[in-house]
Amino acid sequence: MRPELTLLVWAVALTVVQMLVAAQGAFMQVGLMRLVGNRDGMPEITGWGGRAARAHWNMLENLVLFAALVLVAAAAGKTNDMTLLGAQLFFWARLAYAAIYIAGITWVRTLVWLVSVIGLILIFAQLVK
Repeated sequence: MRPELTLLVWAVALTVVQMLVAAQGAFMQVGLMRLVGNRDGMPEITGWGGRAARAHWNMLENLVLFAALVLVAAAAGKTNDMTLLGAQLFFWARLAYAAIYIAGITWVRTLVWLVSVIGLILIFAQLVK
């Protein structure tokens, strides 16, 4: 399997872990009965739990782009050192992003997000040249 595809699989695993962390944060604030119910009138999840949920949502948005680019690169036979670098940048930046966002570290979070976007751009650039 191409290393870019392996990083895609690990990115999915990271997304699942982020989902579980966000669920734990919500559970600690509102309890099990609110979470398994219809969630009508659910209070906003705040603190690290809210940040975990927002980090997870952001990962979902970016995972779609990463998956599309990696799958097209693999299917088109256009994987190379730059697509691998892009995939590595994306994955490691997203891992750092999750931890930094949950910890509540501003500015650094945005810079790390930008690194992940650079990873996407590197892959994209190999597909359109």
